[in-house]
Amino acid sequence: MTSQHPDNDKLVLGYNRMMERVRDLMEKVEHETPPRLRQAIEFAKEKAVELEELTLEEAERIGEYLRRDMEDAAEYLASEEVEDLKAWFRFDLERIEAQLLEMFLSVADRARLDMLDLEERLEEAKEYRTGEITGPGTLVCIQCGERLHFHKTSRIPPCPKCHEARFSRDEKPDSSS
Repeated sequence: MTSQHPDNDKLVLGYNRMMERVRDLMEKVEHETPPRLRQAIEFAKEKAVELEELTLEEAERIGEYLRRDMEDAAEYLASEEVEDLKAWFRFDLERIEAQLLEMFLSVADRARLDMLDLEERLEEAKEYRTGEITGPGTLVCIQCGERLHFHKTSRIPPCPKCHEARFSRDEKPDSSS
């Protein structure tokens, strides 16, 4: 197995490019009827395949990762004060790459306006797995409770404590933040 630097991981790069396209599409039509998050992600997937950045299968997987992350952020933003966003990420916002943070929040805020379309999907269980791609935030190991902090788009590793492969988004306030 070859070891790659996470920033050079094709799927991590694909996630960031697709998020940029979702944001750009939503900003471009800001004064018109904004597209649904799913439509914007579909456009980003098609573009990634068209430009041969990702295979269709990879684009489908990345699209699901983006949708999951944006739904989590939108759900949080709809239920909490925006100034408490630091609690959702569970670490200092200064450590997140500025461009990625702006892009993530831009899409998540627009996703908040799209909550009616997302409600049915928010009912689904959200489980994160080793090998998937996630955006900034904190995941909690389902088995042992270990927290994994993601300051940028990354591939989810196994739990460093118990080697479990399943995680959930950390949604409880962390007194150590």
